[in-house]
Amino acid sequence: MHTTEGRRAEASAPEPTTRAEPASAPASRPGPAPQAGLEPVPPIMRAAIADRFGPPEVVRIGETPTPTPGPRELLVRVRATTVSIADHRLRARDIPRGLGLLVAAKIGLRRPRTPVLGMDAAGVVAAVGAEVTRFAPGDEVILMRGQDFGCHAEFVVIAEDGEVARKPAGLSFEEAAAIVFGGHTALRFLEGVAIGPGSEVLVNGASGAVGSAAVQLAADRGATVTAVTSGRNEALVRSLGASRVIDHAREDFLADPEARSRYDVIVECVGNASFRRSRHLLRPGGTLLLVIVDLRDLLTAARRARRAGLVADAGPERLGPDGMSRLAALAESGVLRPVIDRTYAFDEIVDAHRYVDTGHKRGNVVVLVSDE
Repeated sequence: MHTTEGRRAEASAPEPTTRAEPASAPASRPGPAPQAGLEPVPPIMRAAIADRFGPPEVVRIGETPTPTPGPRELLVRVRATTVSIADHRLRARDIPRGLGLLVAAKIGLRRPRTPVLGMDAAGVVAAVGAEVTRFAPGDEVILMRGQDFGCHAEFVVIAEDGEVARKPAGLSFEEAAAIVFGGHTALRFLEGVAIGPGSEVLVNGASGAVGSAAVQLAADRGATVTAVTSGRNEALVRSLGASRVIDHAREDFLADPEARSRYDVIVECVGNASFRRSRHLLRPGGTLLLVIVDLRDLLTAARRARRAGLVADAGPERLGPDGMSRLAALAESGVLRPVIDRTYAFDEIVDAHRYVDTGHKRGNVVVLVSDE
């Protein structure tokens, strides 16, 4: 339903939609020259700015200079982005146990080093640097800036050889934005693991952005997927390919005696299934993919796993441009479907943060930054 307050999932709807920061900024400078047939690029843009850590209310819509692309960079007009668990963690400084000081240099100790959040975006190339050859103004793209953030704004820059690809044909910008964060994360973890018919895969946190993508990608390879989620999400995860569903409110999957040595792969998207707690569930040679990892597992899980004849992997940080193109192709072919819980207008981004903070979102929370 579209209203002046943005499109949101109704409270009675059983499932989310599935479909086939004042910023410290340099002095203002002229924006890139407008391209023929495209909207002009203003020197000042709107952005969601969080210049201190805290609750959703620290985020505000403000103005900041529009970035200028370098010789090998694209300037992208953002049509849609998402508010993800990563945005919550950085905004609230909600860091996995033991990692606070390690990540302080990246995110800031007292104030955010990156006041504009947003890891992902779908949009239109507004301008390109003089040495760019792969993209042209007007191209529709998806992109992942990852820990550089900056996508909760009207414009963002990304390197031509960065994690950017053409938007999947047939997907709206809203839908395209909903495949990037979860799909990128799930794909970069799963690409390094042998999964096929006969494989048993457990996804802990199967209804989130990453988990819902992991369920789809593992099921597409022929694996039998067990999804750990809340009971209200059973129909959703089964529609994505899960064969078995465990309601975490009724059953502790880590304490099931019949699950010992059952799984070839465990995808840990919640943070409560450390290597110590979940190793007994893995078959010999099995793999624990630590999407959420605390300091202890970051430092020791891989070594302890090797000693036990297992694998514990915190995953690569990047897919690269080729990986982004593979991600787009998976979405275009229908293997990876966008899962959208709620969609908000840009001016409602604080409400989007509030909803993500509840911990009950299913799939993705999308923010429409500008009209298509």
